[in-house]
Amino acid sequence: MQTEIDLQERIVTVKTKKRWNLKGSWQLHAMLLPAIVVVFIFQYIPMFGLVMAFQDYEPWLGFLNSSWVGLEHFKTMFEYEDARQVIWNTLVISILKIIFNLAVPLTFALLLNEVYVMKFKRTVQTIVYLPHFLSWVILGGILIDMLSPEGGIVNSILTSLFRIEPIFFLGDNDWFRTVVVVTDVWKECGFNTIVFLAAITSINPALYEAAIVDGANRWQQTIYITLPSMLPIIIVVGTLSLGNILNAGFDQILNLYNPLVYKTGDIIDTYVYRVGLLNGDFSYATAVGLFKSVISFILVVTGYRLAYKYANYKIF
Repeated sequence: MQTEIDLQERIVTVKTKKRWNLKGSWQLHAMLLPAIVVVFIFQYIPMFGLVMAFQDYEPWLGFLNSSWVGLEHFKTMFEYEDARQVIWNTLVISILKIIFNLAVPLTFALLLNEVYVMKFKRTVQTIVYLPHFLSWVILGGILIDMLSPEGGIVNSILTSLFRIEPIFFLGDNDWFRTVVVVTDVWKECGFNTIVFLAAITSINPALYEAAIVDGANRWQQTIYITLPSMLPIIIVVGTLSLGNILNAGFDQILNLYNPLVYKTGDIIDTYVYRVGLLNGDFSYATAVGLFKSVISFILVVTGYRLAYKYANYKIF
């Protein structure tokens, strides 16, 4: 018994030494140094500015001389109707994006998997994936022109074919959320489609062969083989999306929204940007941003825990 314990301790010691032995791989670790320095400078050092959330911060007084107000800004955040509306908008837009960015790529991957002409399949897959690489600055300008009520291609088609009056998609509170969700799904659909297609290709072909012998058609094969086999990756993608539930897409909405749609389109990030940088209320904006960051951190941890529990997903 003592011999087995000593052997286990030696194994642990050897693994520990190998893990922290940089003698043979210091060049690879040195390559990480510039990235670590950049992250430290631009991600960690600015975190000292979080003290503004607990101060009545005045730029000319600095962090050390500005008066402390404790949790006053957090109380104000929940008292303002605008802040509550912003939180609600963020949740609605984020949840809709999570649902449709999971359902649409999954459906598209299942349909694309049924295509047997490989040249056509790869062409479609590439075309769908291309928008993922485009910036919202570019897409925002394109969408503003396409959805314009005056000469926009979408309104021109609706007017000529269906005799519908031009719709101000980006200036109407009833349409703005729909436009945001649809355009985000269109842009990001290709990425998740590739993830799901990779999961489909990893399914054992013998399962399909056995199903064919038993007389199962393509629909039954999809229901009883493809979807159950893809369930772990579906759970991973879905649970990890929880971490982004308060990230409704700052760059997208900033390039698409305007004061006419603040009621349904203003989210936490754009609200913080407008209140903090444009209006100069740094302390209140920092408090709102800190609130969002804490909730997002909790959701990220929860998402990883759920992914590990139900799909055995590990970061390393």
